[in-house]
This record gives sequence, structure tokens and C-alpha cells, in this order.
Amino acid sequence: MKIVITLSRIFVGVLFILSGLIKLNDPVGFSFKLEEYFSPAVLDLPFFTPYALAMAIFLVILEVVLGVLLLLGYQKRITLWSLLGMIVFFTFLTFYSAYFNKVTDCGCFGDAIKLTPWESFSKDVVLLFLILLLLYGQKHIVPIFSTRISLAVVLASIIACSLFVNQVINHLPALDFRPYKIGANIPDGMVVPPDAPKAIFEYAWTFDVNGTEKTIVTNGEYPTVDGEFIGVETKEIQKGYEPPIHDFTIEEDGEDRAAEFMAVPRLVMVVAYDLAKSDVGAFDSIKEITDRALDKGYKVIGVSASNEALSKRYIDEFQLNFQFYFTDETALKTIIRSNPGVLVLEKGTIREKVHFNDLDELTFN
Repeated sequence: MKIVITLSRIFVGVLFILSGLIKLNDPVGFSFKLEEYFSPAVLDLPFFTPYALAMAIFLVILEVVLGVLLLLGYQKRITLWSLLGMIVFFTFLTFYSAYFNKVTDCGCFGDAIKLTPWESFSKDVVLLFLILLLLYGQKHIVPIFSTRISLAVVLASIIACSLFVNQVINHLPALDFRPYKIGANIPDGMVVPPDAPKAIFEYAWTFDVNGTEKTIVTNGEYPTVDGEFIGVETKEIQKGYEPPIHDFTIEEDGEDRAAEFMAVPRLVMVVAYDLAKSDVGAFDSIKEITDRALDKGYKVIGVSASNEALSKRYIDEFQLNFQFYFTDETALKTIIRSNPGVLVLEKGTIREKVHFNDLDELTFN
């Protein structure tokens, strides 16, 4: 039993630390995932939305610290009960997402490791079992260091996590696992290979045959039935290939001009997923660096999910010498964890990407 508890302790502790550190690298992305859970379409808890970032930071630091505490064997009762509470909460969320198909990615490992809803739920069920096992056999969990050393390690972990999260929030994630990382080519990321798996659908056709409903399931072909057609239900039984970038457009009056802009040799793209929520003070610097880019022969555009009236107000207020185009908000949040942020592209390849706090780092080579 002692060996089983020790192995479980190491596995759970390391997994919590790994999961926490991955999300700690991108707390803004995790906060977007929490906002998705809080939306009316999922849990309908909109009053939590303004606190999503603070909650994300607290949860990921707690996740790391609990993993450290478990490995140390320090304050085991508080640690185990806290782990149980956290895993019960996340098991509920992942089951809800999987069963009702509300959130397609739980964000458990950020953008580094993508899990389907049922994979996420299965992972949480395994962790729940192991944590219950640890609670049962907690007498076998003994501290590996003295109280003073354990406390020092825990405090050091909290301080290190706090400093790191402050860095990535005020700049950009240290590691970028998204398809819009520096060096990535956006058009290439949108390509579907000719031999890519196609989605497979199942169709349930319902007919009224002599006053009785009859349902016939096919793979798409319309069945020959001597009766009145009532309706059809479509179910995806196998997902097709989805390219890494599948929701990127740059629209003007409903026309997608992404291909045109991605062919520009020297392009500066100002990204502001929501101008109403953007850091207004950054636009003085945006004005300065975009004017400098224009002087050096760059094409400059803005992309936002905000309406035309708000975009025009920002252009007029800050005397911006570029136009804003419409791009889906989720895509913009994925492109850069900064509102606003700036990208420098060469024929669709991202050469530079900076947070608004780091605009002075742009070189425009």
C-alpha cells in the first residue's frame, strides 16, 4: 500500500505542477476559457466574468502550490482536501462540457496539449480516484523535509509563480504554443491537405408512414420511403481534419481580404479584439510606431471585432493613419494576448509580435 500511495502522490503532484505551470505561462488565455464557462450558453454565471483573470491567476498558482505541497508531504490534510475540492470542481466542469458539448477544449493544459471534452473528463476521473486513494492512505504520506525547509520551498514557489505571472501578463507568454507564434505562416496554417480525413455524418430521416413515425438512418443519401417527410437530424460521428488556423478573416463590408493582406511583403497589423476593453493609453504609442512604419514603407492595418463607429472614434481621437477591419474576436484573442498588440508580417509570416508594453522593441527590419 505504501508503494501505491507514494507512486500516486508523485503522479498527482507532478501532474498538478505541470498543468499549473502550463496555464501560468498563459493566464490570460486561461481567463478567456473561464469566461467561456461563465457565458450564458454554458453555466450562465456572467457576474463572474469581470473577475475571470483574477480567478485564473489564483487557480493556477494554487494548482502549482498544491502539487508542491503534496510532493513535500507538508500540511497533508489541508493539501489533500484542497486537491479533492479542486478536482471535484473541475470534474463537474469537464463532465458538463462533454455531456452537453458546450466547451470543446477544457484548457486543462492550455494550448500546449489539446484534449477532447471526454478525454478531459476521463483524466479528471482518474485524478479523483487517485486523490481519494491518497486520502484513504494518508498515513503513508510523510514529509521529506523539516517544517522550516518545507515552508521555505512553499513560499519560494508562491513568490516565483507571482513574479512569473506578472511578467507574462504585462508582456506575452514565455512560450507560445498557438498557431500564430513568431515564425508561423498564417496562410500555410489555413491549408487543408488533399488527403486530410473528411468529417463523417449520420443522418436520421423521419417520415410519417400511414400515421406512424418511421426513422431511417443513413450516411447522407435520401432514403426512398412511401411516406411524408417530417425532418432530419444530423450527427457528426467522426471529426474531419481541422487546420490549425480555421477562423481567420479580415473583412471589409462582408468581403474577406485576408488573402490580399497576407500577400503584402511588409505588413504591420494592430490587433485589438475589443477596443472598448483595450488599454487606451497605449494608442499614443500605437500612433507613433505605426507612423514610423508607414514612413519605412510598411502597409499598416488594424483588426478588431469592435463595430465601425467605435473604430472610427479611435481613429479620429488618436489621429491614426490606418483603417480597422473586422476579424472574429476569438481569433484575435488567440493571435496575441494583448489588447492592443502589434504584429509585423512578411507575406503572411509573423516576424515580430509584441505586447503594447513592448512597442519600443519593434525593429521594422
